[in-house]
Amino acid sequence: MTNREKESLVLAKLAAQIMDEKKAEDVRVLDLRKVHGAPAEYFVIATGNVPSHVSALSDAVHEMVKKATGMGPHKVEGYNNAEWILMDYFDVVVHIFVKDKRAFFRLDELWSDGEEVAIRN
Repeated sequence: MTNREKESLVLAKLAAQIMDEKKAEDVRVLDLRKVHGAPAEYFVIATGNVPSHVSALSDAVHEMVKKATGMGPHKVEGYNNAEWILMDYFDVVVHIFVKDKRAFFRLDELWSDGEEVAIRN
């Protein structure tokens, strides 16, 4: 594993742990490095209870990742609606959904070829 890949894994786990501590549900990290055509090395997927919880999870990830790494997301989509927020950290993409949107978009199933990574060692 290269240094960049290690840094991506650390970032993915950090985002997942932050959301887990903020009471996100079904937090998963998927390693997509071996999946042909994957848009990132890792997807972090989590569910918030309501849109305000989804935006609070996004705020926490943004703040704590910035504090820990000095890095902010390249792009954030969906923050105003807060039913599905996508935070793009290039090699790591964080997806935070409300339950019905997560069920509708089925990212977990679409990228099931990815290997699930434990968020804590």
